[in-house]
Formats: sequence, C-alpha cells, structure tokens
Amino acid sequence: MRIRRILEELGPTFIKLGQVMSTRPDLFPEDVILELEKLQSHVPHFPYSQVKDIIEEELDQDLLQVFDVFEEVPLAAASIGQVHRAVLQSGEEVAVKVQRPEISKKIDIDFDILMEMAQLAEMRLDWAKRYQLKEIVEELKETLKMELDYTIEAHHMSRIKAQFRRDPDIYIPDAYHYYTTKRVLVMDYVSGEKLKDVIARDTNDAVKKRLAEQIVDATFKQVLIDGFFHADPHPGNIMRLEDGRLVLLDFGMVGQLSPEMKQSFSELVIAMTKEDTNQMVEVLLDMGMAPDDINKKALTNDVDRLMMKYYRQSLKEIRLADAIRELFQIAYKHRIELSSDFTLLGKTLLTLEGTIEQLDPTLSLVEMAKPFGEKLLRDRFRPERMKDGIVNQWLDWYGLWRDLPDQLKQLRSIVKKGKVRLDISMPDIDLILKKLDRVSNQLSFAIILLAFSIIMVGLIVGAALTGETTILWRLPVIEIGSFVAVGMFLWLIYAIFKSGRF
Repeated sequence: MRIRRILEELGPTFIKLGQVMSTRPDLFPEDVILELEKLQSHVPHFPYSQVKDIIEEELDQDLLQVFDVFEEVPLAAASIGQVHRAVLQSGEEVAVKVQRPEISKKIDIDFDILMEMAQLAEMRLDWAKRYQLKEIVEELKETLKMELDYTIEAHHMSRIKAQFRRDPDIYIPDAYHYYTTKRVLVMDYVSGEKLKDVIARDTNDAVKKRLAEQIVDATFKQVLIDGFFHADPHPGNIMRLEDGRLVLLDFGMVGQLSPEMKQSFSELVIAMTKEDTNQMVEVLLDMGMAPDDINKKALTNDVDRLMMKYYRQSLKEIRLADAIRELFQIAYKHRIELSSDFTLLGKTLLTLEGTIEQLDPTLSLVEMAKPFGEKLLRDRFRPERMKDGIVNQWLDWYGLWRDLPDQLKQLRSIVKKGKVRLDISMPDIDLILKKLDRVSNQLSFAIILLAFSIIMVGLIVGAALTGETTILWRLPVIEIGSFVAVGMFLWLIYAIFKSGRF
C-alpha cells in the first residue's frame, strides 16, 4: 500500500508507470502487483481552455469548425488524458480523448531521473545489476511512450474491430482517423452500462454467467486465434449495451503473439492440464532465450514442485493466471528471457480472472482455454498448413543453395588474400601472463645477482693468487661492490613490487 500511495503522490507519470509495472508479474511479487493494479485512474481534470488549445493546435482548425457540440465538462479524467462528449459537424456523436498538457515532456524528465537512478543502482547494488534495472526502466518507458501516441491506439481499435466484425456478442467503437492525432483521439460515443456497475448491482446470476463467458471467449479468440489482444480487460474497460453486446474500451495497452508464440502458449496450457512436467519445461525453453549454462535439472525440479501444488486438482479449481505467473517467475529465476508479450499475456490473464471471479466464480479459464488450444494444435497439422510449411522450408533451402556458390567464392577470395583471422579465446590468459611475469622477474633477479657475485669472487680470487695489486684494489672494492649489490637488490625488489606481479 505504501508503494501505491507514493506513486499517487508523485503524480500522473508515476501513476501510469505503476500501472505498466503491474503488467510484469514475472518481476514483482503478487502482493505488489495487486496494489499497483489499484492505482487510481481518476485524477483532477484540466481546464477546458487547455483542451480547446490542444485540439485546435493538433487539428489546425478552430474547435467549432470541427465540432457542432463540445461538452466542456469531461466524462472522465485519467493519468494521461481526459474524455469529452462531442458532436461532429457531420452529425456523428463522438467521444474525444485529449492528452494532458506537456505530459510527454514530463514523462521524459521523470524517466531521465529514473534512468540515472537505475544506473547508480546497477553500479552499487548486485540485485539491481542481476535484474538489469536499466533495461526494465527502458522497456517501461517504451511501453508508456506508445500509449502517449493516440494514432497507435486508433490503429489498435481498428484492428480489433476487424477481429469481431462477424461476432454478434462484441462491439468495438469506430476510430475517426481523419480527426485523430498523437494527442487527440476521436471515436464513436457509446452509451451503455459499465461492467463494474453491472457487477455492483444485484443482477441475475444467469446474466452474469453469460457475460463472463462472452468476455473469456473474446479474450481467447484474440490471444489464441488472432494473436492480437486487448491487454487490460478490467471491469472499467468493458461496457454492456442494452441489446446484451459487450463493448471493449481503452486500447492503449495491447499484446501481440506470433504464430510460434501462440503455439507455445497453447502447448503450455495443454501440458499443464496433463500434468506433463517434461513437456512444460521443453515449451518454457522454446518460449524464451535460455543461458548456455542453464541447469535443466534444477529447472525441472522447480516446475515439478509447481505442478505438485496443482496435482489432482479439477480444472475448475486451477487458477490459470496464478499458474502462468508462477511459471514465469520460475523462468526468470533461471534467467530465461521471455518476450514482454508473454509477460503481458500473464498480466492479462490475471486481470481477466479477477474480472470473471466477480461475475461467475465457478467458471474455469483452463476449461475454456483448452478447446482453443486444441483447435490451434489441430490447425497446425492441417494439410494446407503442412503444405505451406513444407513450401516455406523448401524455399529457405533453395535460397541457401542458390547463394552457396557466391558465398564459397567470397570465402576463397578471403583465403587467397590471407585475411582469414583466427580468434582463440583463453578465459585464464591474464592469470597465466601474470604468473609468467612473476617467474621471469624472479629469474632476472637471480641471474643478475649471480653474475655480480661471480665477478666479485673472480676479482678477489685472482688478486689472492697473483699477489699483485692494481689501482682497482686501492679502492674499497668489496665495500663498493656490497653497496652496489644491495642497491641493485633493493631497486629490483621495488620494480617488481611496483608492477604488482611478484
């Protein structure tokens, strides 16, 4: 609760940041995620005069040239922008979302500060370096910057509307792209009842059960069939029309799964229902980038312990979102880098399950997801799909063989010019060189002292045998020699210790 209050006090940027952080159940504990999801969406609205200035600046027209009616009091205000009801000059009733003044600059400044803090943390704290705090901050910034571009949200709306164009249970508002800019979004105005209000009042259980099934069907259709999904299906973003259709709102946060990612997720759900630990581990490794030194046995043991938690439970008793979240946390523990879209999917399922529990606690996401996953697996082995796969693979091989002669010519040319470079990596090379330096210094020391000693002894013995004296012996040679020897010894010791390689 303290984290949530701090973020609320820091202002709109950090409120939105907290909401984005709540999409990463692989990074943050469950209790923190639950608190971040409670971050207030409603903040004080900004004045109509600023709304008017922003619209006119973005559309390069007078506000009354575009809108016949524009209500000054907003329908709702959130951390990034606020929504007004209006009527276009052509007569269509619309909702106009307007971004807060200077919010983009404020977010840039806040993230500059956060990035500096992350860099300092990585320099001084092991856990910050291990969790790659800078990359997390950068990823959160990119996610939030995309939400600040309303043209992207308008494209999301149109794409999801196309998914449900033949679905009688779901309605997606139209976006007016001609009047939409980075800071202004114009869409159909929809009059209905917010799902949170439906949940709050005493409604027939059969109605709530039907609503729950509609929401789950719509979500799994997006995730497992189309691969592009609304990532924030909480009750405040869903409305119910009088004719029973559901309306999805707020498309700032969406996720996307490639065909391979959809396949992996469906295989994961089916492996969980079959309690097949080995298959779960293999799918998990396919879903992300695993380090070369991963301990597969330890990973299998962790997944095994997770499955023991759900062992012999009926599908109705299994919370899919919790199981997926815990599995992603195991992946993070073993340094398996999952795509952010996978972690966003985990958050989406967590939000979805929370919404469904308020409508129909007996509904099982696992039961409803299983047919979609099985359909996806069946589609994988359809003759048409297999034919396409074989053709694509053949084209890949054809391209490889087609380019092979040119690549061999380039290789021959490089070899002829003597430009082939061989890189040899020796992890302990510095340690070996250090030891060699130490040995060579010690040998040099011994050789120099030995040579000096031989010269001195030779001079003394020669003088004793001949009985003759020279000018050299009139000097205190032994004393001078001893002084020189001590000086050389001290200098050599100093030089070796200074190098740090004695």
